Amino acid sequence: MILNRYERMIARRYVLPGKGEGFIFLVATISLIAVALGVAALIIVMSVMNGFRAELFDKIVGLNGHAVVQGYGGRLADWRDVLKDVRETPGVVEASPLIEQPLLATSEGRVEAILARGMEVRDILTNPTLKGKTLAGDMKSLRPGSERVAIGSRLAQNLGVRLGQRITIINPAGRTTPFGTVPREISYEIAAIFEVGVYDYDKAFVIMPIEDAQILMLMGDQIGMIELTTTDADQVNDILAPLQPKIADKAVIVDWKSMNASLFEALAIERVAMFIVLSIIVLVAVFNILSSLIMLVRAKTRDIAILRTMGASRQSLLKIFVTVGLLIGVAGMVAGLILGFIFLFFRQSIVTAIQFVTGLELWDPSIRFLTELPSRTDPFEVLAICTLALFFSFLATLYPAFKAAGTDPVQVLRYE
Repeated sequence: MILNRYERMIARRYVLPGKGEGFIFLVATISLIAVALGVAALIIVMSVMNGFRAELFDKIVGLNGHAVVQGYGGRLADWRDVLKDVRETPGVVEASPLIEQPLLATSEGRVEAILARGMEVRDILTNPTLKGKTLAGDMKSLRPGSERVAIGSRLAQNLGVRLGQRITIINPAGRTTPFGTVPREISYEIAAIFEVGVYDYDKAFVIMPIEDAQILMLMGDQIGMIELTTTDADQVNDILAPLQPKIADKAVIVDWKSMNASLFEALAIERVAMFIVLSIIVLVAVFNILSSLIMLVRAKTRDIAILRTMGASRQSLLKIFVTVGLLIGVAGMVAGLILGFIFLFFRQSIVTAIQFVTGLELWDPSIRFLTELPSRTDPFEVLAICTLALFFSFLATLYPAFKAAGTDPVQVLRYE
């Protein structure tokens, strides 16, 4: 929409407050602030939810792979042949043997439920989720037969242990004796303490060489599953379809979508619901633009009539008032963008400050899985939010603009 010189001049004068128009300017300012808050809220919430999903996906899939080939009964005997078939499947980037079993850990009278995870040393050192997340000790000290383990930071805190101390891992399914089943207990030295940022992992995971896990769990040369990574996590079912017939009598394939279906479906539904709810906030904000323009048209009725008598066309008046409304919408949108990005940049500091002032824990990792408030901004979503704000602002200008354009100068000026 292109305005000529006098249309721009009039639009500029109507945007700025005139004598006796302080209330109209106040309403327009409130409209601008409301749009800014609505846009900022949308950007902040959608970015946080995107970050939450991305962080969960990166950490869960990074530690568990895109899929696992799990043996029937939790045991895979001829796993080397299966591992060969998995690695030869087109689209499979990496595959490694794995043992994972819930057990108990104890130290000086404290007992915690754990998830013991046996991995090849090479996989422990190269795993992207574990790499660089060691708080104390060194993962390189984990060697087969060394009776050393790495544990999560929350688990270390719950057990009250530090680096170099020992914990006892109990396998209730121990050896059978004439007097019953005797649980298997082995003492391990804590060689490393890690924190991956997912609360459930940090409070339960105990990582050890796969050879030590086989001894602890009395598995001999067997393993529990084969963890694999593909070229595309979203196409994992199609990629692994040729593998299924080869291992149908030995194991079953479980992908990341099945393992975490309820969690990611809930996040997807919540994301859509939040977008709709917060879009209503923007819609309510632009109603303020509508009311301020209606008040402006009523206040400027005499001026509009004079403009009409001086030759201003209906189209010119229409463009002037649409421009005034859009300027308020654009200013609010820009302010919302700035406010949203500032909040996202300082999000963790803001959460910490609010917690300090209120004394409440706003971000409980035991409930929200992650230890920090995540964020990942999608440029296309930001563009959609800005477009939505501008579209609503444009709709809000139409009625006042047509009302102004339809002003009859004869009726307005007949008694002047």
